[in-house]
Amino acid sequence: RRGKRIGAEFPVMDEEERRDRLSRPMDEEQLDRIMRLPKVELHLHHEGAAPPAFIKGLAKEKSVNLNGVFKPDGSYAFRDFVHFLSVYEAATSVLKTPEDYARLTKAVLEESAANDVIYSETFLSPDFCGGSDVGAWREYLHAIKDAANEAERDHGIILRGIVTCIRHFGPEKAKASALCAAETAGDWIVGFGIAGDEMKGKPKDFAYSFDMAREAGLRLTAHAGEWGGAQSVRDAVDDLKVERIGHGVHAINDLALVDKLVENEITLEVCPGSNVNLEVYPSLADHPIEKLRQRGVKVTVSTDDPPFFHTTMRDEYINLARTFRWDEDVFAELNDTAARAAFCDEDTRTRVLKRLERT
Repeated sequence: RRGKRIGAEFPVMDEEERRDRLSRPMDEEQLDRIMRLPKVELHLHHEGAAPPAFIKGLAKEKSVNLNGVFKPDGSYAFRDFVHFLSVYEAATSVLKTPEDYARLTKAVLEESAANDVIYSETFLSPDFCGGSDVGAWREYLHAIKDAANEAERDHGIILRGIVTCIRHFGPEKAKASALCAAETAGDWIVGFGIAGDEMKGKPKDFAYSFDMAREAGLRLTAHAGEWGGAQSVRDAVDDLKVERIGHGVHAINDLALVDKLVENEITLEVCPGSNVNLEVYPSLADHPIEKLRQRGVKVTVSTDDPPFFHTTMRDEYINLARTFRWDEDVFAELNDTAARAAFCDEDTRTRVLKRLERT
């Protein structure tokens, strides 16, 4: 069976081919080539990508007490997903000015570029950048864009922004975030989405905000199917009219929904390392990314909040290659899918696809 794809067609294996692939050994040279491939990342939380040392240093500069945020080894400390959200917001509390966000952007993009990412879309929340005041949001955005332009010049990595409302902050605050998004929509702010506690409220509660963003010309995505089951994916697609889903992995439990994702060419922003670290799945071998891909769903690979979940884009590629015996052709498919699902303008997409071409 072949899934519907935009652009190049990539064959999907039958069961015999899949077993054959899993039986093949992978040598270190092949893994090294896979690790170093140019990569496209569509699901990255800006504050969640902050290196712990960066946040600790900023807290020291500002005399902010972050007790409980870090483990003794310096990594972020959290027990489960809800506690993770609390730690995330505590860590974010030291980011108080546009200049702080400029420094954060530089640190995040240096790490992404070191992992061979050539294009990234980052989730930015006006709730954290100026308290959803449009004027303050513009100042934060200006600082972030300047740092991103510097990183593109120095490291060759392209960054674009997706404004996200925070689900557990409620629908009214989401409207303020949507207004910030609409007022700054353009070649750099290219999308609108929703993140946060998936168990709070329903997607339809946020339909007004998504309608506002859509009318401003922004492309739409939503976190769903990480904690809320397959129904949360269906609701996000039906009620918010999104073209991408963040995570979406529990869609595999509703094969009619899987077929709907294929038919409507909905792309999943899958974050395998995050899902395993948060125990959405007990191991990478149990993760449904390969099953979804085999059924023709457009899947991509991202890190989510990489230092929180002890991962990088190189780690994701190596672990997926070892677990599912994915070769360079599979990763070429993933990156082609990601580039074509990106919310950027067509000139930027053409540049990215050109850099993904293999000689």
